[in-house]
Amino acid sequence: MKKFWILFITSRYIFKGRGNSPVLSVLGIAFGVFALIVIISVMNGFQLGFIESILEVSSYHLRLESFSQEKTEELQNYMLSIPGVRAAVPFKEFQAIARGRRTGQHAQHAVLVRGLNEDTLDNDSIMKSKLGFESGSFNISESGSILLGALLASRLGVGLFDNVTLYSITGLLSAEEDEGGIETFVVRGTFTTGYHEYDNSWAFININCVSLLEDDSELVLGVKIENRFQDKSILEQARRNMPAGEDVKLSSWRDYNRPFFGALRTEKLFMFILVGLIFIVVGLNIFQAQRRAVLQRREEIGLLRAIGGTQMSTRLIFVLDGAITGLSGSCLGLGLGLAVASNIQSFFTAIENIVNWVINLINIAANFLQLGFVGQFSIFSPSVFYIKEIPSRILPFEVMVIFLFGFLSALSAAWFASRKISKIQPAEVLRYE
Repeated sequence: MKKFWILFITSRYIFKGRGNSPVLSVLGIAFGVFALIVIISVMNGFQLGFIESILEVSSYHLRLESFSQEKTEELQNYMLSIPGVRAAVPFKEFQAIARGRRTGQHAQHAVLVRGLNEDTLDNDSIMKSKLGFESGSFNISESGSILLGALLASRLGVGLFDNVTLYSITGLLSAEEDEGGIETFVVRGTFTTGYHEYDNSWAFININCVSLLEDDSELVLGVKIENRFQDKSILEQARRNMPAGEDVKLSSWRDYNRPFFGALRTEKLFMFILVGLIFIVVGLNIFQAQRRAVLQRREEIGLLRAIGGTQMSTRLIFVLDGAITGLSGSCLGLGLGLAVASNIQSFFTAIENIVNWVINLINIAANFLQLGFVGQFSIFSPSVFYIKEIPSRILPFEVMVIFLFGFLSALSAAWFASRKISKIQPAEVLRYE
């Protein structure tokens, strides 16, 4: 009960002592927390979508190279025996030029061709979920079958059951004509991954057909693990018990994707810093408001000190003021941010509807005045951005960090502003009162 007076005076200062300053501070912190949660969640949605497409469709979590083809099944079974490994897929890949039905400038297109076994999707369920087929299916059981990215098929002007001719780039660059691999395939399906690069320049064929175009293509065993961040421990286990006689090269997704993932991490960090500047601005506002409150209440502070209040307890009044402001703003921003980030598509649709409603009013007025019309508004137009919907991923750890930033910015501002209380001497303040 001895400290109850601190809470009582703090509540008086908040609700009756500073006008609109607490409200503006709370709204400022709430907006910062809200904006940062929504922006980081959308950025996570895009980045994690790209990362998962790369790891699940293209690069795999681990790669085993430099082994003989006869040892493929043995290595595959060995990797699958390691706890935490969920798939091991052999593949070959090479660069080629694809030609479809179009003629002229867009008659051909560079393509990365990957040779897979026909049962690849049966062994790799996550890759199966990432490959959406616009037409056909994953059918490469026949030697002359090929699967094309949807955008690649559109560029080549081909569809289901059309012919596509592949020209091996190694053969085209070779000085000997008989090394130039040229083969014709039948399109058995067109797929989408959500990642533009793959949909625009990737193709799958049967792994046994690779030798028809590229004799020197190296066999690689791609390994998927349950948790990609456990790659180092699984690599250590694989190296420690590798089958005798095999000088296999092992590498992790961290090695062959380092530049791209590093760029994504840097982008996210800078976005976090830029949006986080909101908290600095709000913290400075709270700091100035608290300093002003300390100067305006010098007499009251001197009186509290004179009747027995310690320096720390008097200072705690202003610190609690800042803490309540920061907690209120952070909780408000947290609730709004999670609500919007969880329903991001509906949020942006509502914004587009409001803007288009205003545009329609403008067009009605323009029609009446015989002026030009304004086109419809779209935040992420499919004609510009290669996305069907706006992704959002809420990561609890990052949400907690953002919440603490908002709270601690107000708390630290109030703490530093209240230091001036230590310089107030009750005797000097009350001498002429």
